[in-house]
Amino acid sequence: MTSTPETPGSDAYLASLAGIVHQVESVERQMTSVQIAQLRVLAQAGQLAESQTIGVARKVAAQDMALRSIAAEVGGVMRITDRTVQRRIDEARTIIEGYPASVAAWETGRITRGHVLVIVDTGSVVPVEMRAEFEAAAIARCEQDTPNRVRPGLEILAQRMHPRSFTERHVEAAAGRCVRLVPGRDGMSDLIATLPTVIAEGIHDRLTQQARAVIDTRGERAANGEPADTDAATSRAEAAATDARSTDQVRADIFADLLLTGTPALDDTRDTTAGPLGAIRARVQVVVTASCLTGSDDGPADLVGRAAIDAKTVRRLAGDQPAWERLFTDPVTGTVHEVDTYRVPQKMRRYLQARDQHCRFPGCRMAAIRCEVDHTIDHALGGRTQTRNLGHLCQRHHSMKQFTAWRVRQLSGGVLEWTSPLGRTYREDAPTPAVAFTPADTTPAPF
Repeated sequence: MTSTPETPGSDAYLASLAGIVHQVESVERQMTSVQIAQLRVLAQAGQLAESQTIGVARKVAAQDMALRSIAAEVGGVMRITDRTVQRRIDEARTIIEGYPASVAAWETGRITRGHVLVIVDTGSVVPVEMRAEFEAAAIARCEQDTPNRVRPGLEILAQRMHPRSFTERHVEAAAGRCVRLVPGRDGMSDLIATLPTVIAEGIHDRLTQQARAVIDTRGERAANGEPADTDAATSRAEAAATDARSTDQVRADIFADLLLTGTPALDDTRDTTAGPLGAIRARVQVVVTASCLTGSDDGPADLVGRAAIDAKTVRRLAGDQPAWERLFTDPVTGTVHEVDTYRVPQKMRRYLQARDQHCRFPGCRMAAIRCEVDHTIDHALGGRTQTRNLGHLCQRHHSMKQFTAWRVRQLSGGVLEWTSPLGRTYREDAPTPAVAFTPADTTPAPF
């Protein structure tokens, strides 16, 4: 018996999709209950192991042996190694005993397992006596957004609560920078460079731009059947026509070429001897407070879409810029309203990058500098080119808006309201910028 494909948008299609979504919700609730129950049982196993050493010499070896024995017993039932069980027991105790408020929020459905893992991971640097304060602030943020989006903000919050400055710790960590070679299989190896985040991000971004330039030019020449004027150009055109490498493969090849020879071996974009790929420079988007720039604050800045970076690096990047733009924000919500300068359309683009920070589809954190500026109401349908009708969408979600039943409308304050094919709505608030100003306290001091 064969089934007839259901037409997207038809009643039968929507009914099937609604049933699937309902089942997913039900399974998620069941999984939450089971996952928390398992964590609590594993935490009890760790507590039992610890209790075995009470009243005897508290040696690390004795505690470890007790834990190994229990882990081996549990591992036999779970059909996994005792090492894996022991690691899970340690993780369970950390979550259950160290972050009880997060577990309670997870259990009631306010946050998800992914949020809990982010809170635990980012909170590892917070002193124990300040953990409850960090946890409360972290849960409040997690209730508003997805785990991958809240992570950068929680990392910076945790770093600011650390007794030692981020800059001081970064200097120590940077001393451990290195390059490692890890032999792999089938004649392959991993070349791993541990570098400051800004440097690593810049390297990856430049390689990506170069790879995209090669692939875009390859496609254009193949489509246009561009003739070659010289033997060298003919050779390059033939190579481009047969080049089927993916972006990852081109990026890896350029990486090897630059390190070994200083220039890409095959520059499909070049019309001169040197080739324009070498002129491509990395782009890094950083959000930093004024106090950090002036040196009165050594807290971390936010490398948008990636991680926290140290103040010294931020100041060095700032010193290389020919001009600066202030951001005016709402003192209550922190939402950016405008910038100092005025140039059309570049001013709008700068404003939107500051406002959006990343792709505005729910859950996506693709940095705004790598996204497309989309007209919420299509320009062809009368949508105006103004900030309240513009927003950043990555290529994936821009295409989904155009070619699927997902719909979006923009409310005041840069809020996007997405509607799924089932009619479910998802509110996408403008991200709170890392730079925010609060009104000064003008209340006169009591005599």
